[in-house]
Amino acid sequence: MTSTSDARPSKPSLNGNLASRGSTVDPDPALLAPDLTHQSGAAIATDPLRTAQGVYITVHGHFYQPPRENPYLDAIERQPSAAPFHNWNERIHHECYRPNAFARVLNDHGDVVGIVNNYEYLSFNIGPTLMNWLERYDVEVYQRILDADRKSCERLNGHGNAIAQAYNHIILPLANQRDKLTQIRWGKADFHSRFGRDPKGMWLAETAVDYSTLEALVAEGIRFIVLAPSQAQRCRTLPTADNPNPDWHEVGGSQIDPTRPYRCFLQKPGEPPSSQPPFIDIFFYDGPISRDMGFDSALSSSYNLVGRLGQAVRGDHRPSQLIAVATDGETFGHHKGGTEKCLAYAFAHEFPDRGWTVTNFAHYLSLHPPAWEVELKPVTAWSCAHGVDRWQDDCGCGGGGSWNQKWRRPLRDALDWLRDQLVKTYDDAGHKLFRDPWLARDEYIQVIRDRTVTNVNAFLSRHQARKLSNAERIDALRLLEMQRHALLMYTSCGWFFEELSRPEGVQILRYAARALELAGDVTGVQLEAAFVKRLTIAPSNVDWFKHGGEVYRQLVKSAQINLEQVAAHYAISSLFTTYAKEQHLYCYSANQLDYQLQRMGPLTLAVGQLQLVSEITRESVHLVFAVLHLGGWDFHCCIQPFGGRRSYTMLKDRLFAALTQASAAQTILAMSQCFGSQSYSLQSLFAEERHRIMRLLSQETLTRLDQLYTQVYRDNYGVLMAFHRDELAVPQELQVAAEVALTQRVLLSLRALEQESGESTPAELNHLVELEAIATEAALLHCTLNLPEAKQTLERLILRSLWTLLHTPNGKTVEAVVEQLERLIELGDRMSLNLSLAKAQELYFQRLHQWLIPECSSWQSGEGRSAIPAAALRRLLQLGQRLSVDVSYWLSQLP
Repeated sequence: MTSTSDARPSKPSLNGNLASRGSTVDPDPALLAPDLTHQSGAAIATDPLRTAQGVYITVHGHFYQPPRENPYLDAIERQPSAAPFHNWNERIHHECYRPNAFARVLNDHGDVVGIVNNYEYLSFNIGPTLMNWLERYDVEVYQRILDADRKSCERLNGHGNAIAQAYNHIILPLANQRDKLTQIRWGKADFHSRFGRDPKGMWLAETAVDYSTLEALVAEGIRFIVLAPSQAQRCRTLPTADNPNPDWHEVGGSQIDPTRPYRCFLQKPGEPPSSQPPFIDIFFYDGPISRDMGFDSALSSSYNLVGRLGQAVRGDHRPSQLIAVATDGETFGHHKGGTEKCLAYAFAHEFPDRGWTVTNFAHYLSLHPPAWEVELKPVTAWSCAHGVDRWQDDCGCGGGGSWNQKWRRPLRDALDWLRDQLVKTYDDAGHKLFRDPWLARDEYIQVIRDRTVTNVNAFLSRHQARKLSNAERIDALRLLEMQRHALLMYTSCGWFFEELSRPEGVQILRYAARALELAGDVTGVQLEAAFVKRLTIAPSNVDWFKHGGEVYRQLVKSAQINLEQVAAHYAISSLFTTYAKEQHLYCYSANQLDYQLQRMGPLTLAVGQLQLVSEITRESVHLVFAVLHLGGWDFHCCIQPFGGRRSYTMLKDRLFAALTQASAAQTILAMSQCFGSQSYSLQSLFAEERHRIMRLLSQETLTRLDQLYTQVYRDNYGVLMAFHRDELAVPQELQVAAEVALTQRVLLSLRALEQESGESTPAELNHLVELEAIATEAALLHCTLNLPEAKQTLERLILRSLWTLLHTPNGKTVEAVVEQLERLIELGDRMSLNLSLAKAQELYFQRLHQWLIPECSSWQSGEGRSAIPAAALRRLLQLGQRLSVDVSYWLSQLP
């Protein structure tokens, strides 16, 4: 956590100066771009944003999460280890990605005096697969990241903070040449589609590099990369006319000076000298400080961070120097909770107070081109002392205890074999469909970014070898998806840890399985048995699995999904969900062509026609389903291809006729005769939907239990109070009854309150009074209420009311609405809900600068033009105090 040494009060004038911009950012003016339009030559010569002058600071965050989506659903399924969040992306987003987009600067009392978008000042790369998830999950944060790059471009003379990343974090030195190029091209194209510019730099997964990788980067127009100091072998000043052959300095033990950029020439040994050999520029981050950020106390406060960075400043009177550090971006909030505040205060105050210029690599390179040359060690990475063996051998990195990593080499060999087999499949089949199959693969990123029918059609029109039939178009997309999964199966995380059967290893095998399946769909080639046989050579540390073949059979094969299972999911869930005629279902479009439902006593039968279309490969099926709910947890569902209208009508008539006998056995027999023996049950549903339906099926029982507990509580209220009054141990049965009854009352009242308008009506006040009474009752009886739903509902209510209050103010109702908001917040405290008021705080801070401060300034100047009475304005500022926003200066200025 950031210490209170970071919590220094900001100048009120800072807040006021930014009010007219409507910004939620409160940095020191030293961090804002100067107006360069009319600067004199002398001013430009001393401007550190235009001329290399003094100390420059670059803090680089490598933000990345491995792709976690189910290959068949294109969605992340629930990960219990991430609780209380749905999955690890959500949890880390809550702890890191969003807090850095809205990083707080606090005063000594813990009140917000500024909100900084750290991405405006961090150098950063965000993995394309993570950016895709952010775009889906939290478009507000996603947009702030894009805005941050744009603003950094404006501040730093066109050089944005964002750099690209090789697409899905594969170890490029271990990739074949085609995969290297595709990874780089996909990373570039994904970057351009988001940030609207070509990347100058690229982050390499695990900073893994060799000269072949450098050549690929240079060929694709990448100007610079960032490496660890341990990856350099030797360096020297660039040759000049006066010194054409300067001496080399060995720096293989991490002794390279990281305060300057270097140029790495790619002329191969034995090649005739070239006057202009290709090159790439390289920055080496400061290793000791970067390690201290990740594993020590450098981020415990901005004071410590600045002190640690200051130790790296060279006192040799050089005109300029760069202090560059790099670490996993998740360090800032996830690995080290609250450290985004440390960064925010450092960016806004500590760095400019010392006259240091916050920059990024591209900007510094524009001011200070390399004057030194570097040669790299042959094959290296930042997280393995053995080159890149962590991703192919039992090198000891990432191990622990008695477990070994002898599985790494067989896993790598099996995937390489599969990749090469899929290359043959793609090459043979692809040449029949595409003019240039490998160019089509390189440009397939355009479809990955936009899977609309229009874009897919345009892509196929550009690349098809001839006019393709509908079946051939599907095969073309299947082949490209096969190649996408063949790339995803090399995601580095699969080798990083100690055991193959971990989620990361299972995930890359799931991608391999999907690639195998797609290859078989297009060409009929059957590679799975040979692939699994190769996996049996990979020993597992877990006795249950023994080897990779069993990991594949138990954890991968069992999770595969076909279109009939999707249809069964639709059919069973349709009994509890009213689907539209056209329904999006994960990565499928479900078109309901017919649907009929009939209940007979405890039995419910639904029969329908469904057309399923994959939004990824565009393959489609026309299916008939019948699902019988026998009550409780028992379902019997059957699926078969649509055989024509006549046979479908006969099937419906026969099944509903069987149902009229009110016999489950007769109905199931009729279904088996119509569909065959294959059937699906509740267990066949995808986990998310299965759990939802299980909760629905349990609801009636839970409602009866709630009523029973409530009656027990009412009948024994006096007894309960007597136990508590005399400080005796309360019988568990009575205490549980009280907690269940009060929890249910809270939820009912909150749901009713949420149905109201949010404008402090009498009905709303009645619900609020009821909730406050329940909170008092619960406190008297020492009840611990189970209220996760209440927490979320109360947070939504507060945010809704606050938005209405601050965007459509009414001077006559301000007092009532503010009072209601304060009571809602107090209610959360009394019920120990641990409310998250972050979004409410961000909304208030934004409107404080956009609206409230100008209104205060109007009163302060005596102009009297404020649209809101001073008393109402004071009340709104007092609400800011309740939200822990520092408004003390403006409160003191009101009459």
